[in-house]
Amino acid sequence: MTVIEVGSPKEERVVTETPIVRFEQVSKRYRLRYAVRDLTFSLPSGRIIGMIGANGSGKSTTLKLMAGLANPTSGRVWVYGQEVTRRISRVVSYLSDQDALYPFYTADELISFYAAVFPDFDVAKAREMLDFMQLLPRQRAGELSKGNLGRLKMVLALSRNAPLILMDEPLSGLDPLVRQSILKGLVSFVDLGRQTIVMSTHEVAEIEPLLDTAMLMADGRVVDVRDIDDLRSQDGLTLVDWMASKLAAPQNRR
Repeated sequence: MTVIEVGSPKEERVVTETPIVRFEQVSKRYRLRYAVRDLTFSLPSGRIIGMIGANGSGKSTTLKLMAGLANPTSGRVWVYGQEVTRRISRVVSYLSDQDALYPFYTADELISFYAAVFPDFDVAKAREMLDFMQLLPRQRAGELSKGNLGRLKMVLALSRNAPLILMDEPLSGLDPLVRQSILKGLVSFVDLGRQTIVMSTHEVAEIEPLLDTAMLMADGRVVDVRDIDDLRSQDGLTLVDWMASKLAAPQNRR
C-alpha cells in the first residue's frame, strides 16, 4: 500500500485539519490495464501541489478520480469531506487537457454560461483575468489558437471560488516563452487561504517556482511526495534532479 501524508505548508498558508483530498487504497483499471494502483494519500488545503511524472504515469486518471469524472475500480476517494461522485463538481473546479469548449460561444458568452451553471463563479474576476490574458471578450472560442484557447480555459477554471481547483496539463499549448509568467499571474487570482490547487504536468522545471509540494508518479503509483522548500534547503536539489534520482532508484518507491 502507498501511504502518503503531505508535509506542513508554508507559514502564510492556512491548513484545515481535515484533508481536502483523501485516497484510500484506490485502483482504477481500464479493461485489463491498471491506470493507477493502490493509491493511499491525503492532501491538505492552502497549497499549490504539482502532480509530476511522465505521460502515462497516472496523473490524469488521478485528477479525474478527484473530479468525479472516473469511478475507482476499488477503494474510495473523498474531497472536502465528501465521498466523490459526479456531484462533487459543486466544490471542484476542473481544467481538462482536452479542448472542450463550445466553439461558437464568445469568451463573454462562456463567462455568462459558467456563471449560470456554477453559483460560485466570479464574473468580475473572470473579466479581470480575461483582460490580464489579453483575450477579446467577443472572440469565439473556435477562432482561438491552441495557446489562447488554453488561456481561456484557465480563466474559466480559476474564476470559480471552489475549494479545490484541478488543472490537467495547464501549460499545454502555451508559448514556452510566457508559460511561467501566465500561470504565475493567474494563480495570483486564487485565494490560497480558502482554495487548493492540484495541477498535473510533465513540464517540471517550468512549474517548480509555483509549487509548494510535488507528488511524483510513475507506472500508476506514487513514488514520493516532497515539500519544495525542504527539497531545496535540506537536499540542495531542484525538482528535476529529485525526480531523476527517484525514477533511477525504483527501490526508493514507497
